[in-house]
Amino acid sequence: MPFTPVHMGPGILLKAVLQGSFSLMVFGWAQIVMDIQPLLVLLTGEGHLHGFSHTFVGASLLAIFAAVTGKYLAPFGLFVLRIPRTKEIVFRWWVVGLSAFIGCFSHVVLDSIMHADMQPFYPFAPNNPMLKSISVEALHKLCLYSGLAGAAIYYAVLWFNIKRANN
Repeated sequence: MPFTPVHMGPGILLKAVLQGSFSLMVFGWAQIVMDIQPLLVLLTGEGHLHGFSHTFVGASLLAIFAAVTGKYLAPFGLFVLRIPRTKEIVFRWWVVGLSAFIGCFSHVVLDSIMHADMQPFYPFAPNNPMLKSISVEALHKLCLYSGLAGAAIYYAVLWFNIKRANN
């Protein structure tokens, strides 16, 4: 699923729970970085669809790349989306790194559940013990519902903080 928004559901929930300790922008960037290799395979017809980039070793390397580039791209993304940068929006290295690693590793886990060509533990093990641990339908629902719950929690916390600040 190249560049699928479905992966964002768990990220939205994490953002709601972790607030300023998690960057949804960097998490989303990590999702895109993870799917560049499969996109190239789809465009060229050459290579392994879920190859090295979709292993935990490959995801670790891509998480480092996503963190370093995301640290500087995230403020630009806020500018493009016209989201005012406030003192609450700080892209600290540990937040960027955590968000990128969670993004890349969660991507491997979610794709491992539904794609038979995944080898998440390569080069240490060629198998995929996560394959079909839940149905694809249940996986999509889990991602969708986590995103909806995350959005509700995030805006409830935001509303509470605004109400508290006005009192």
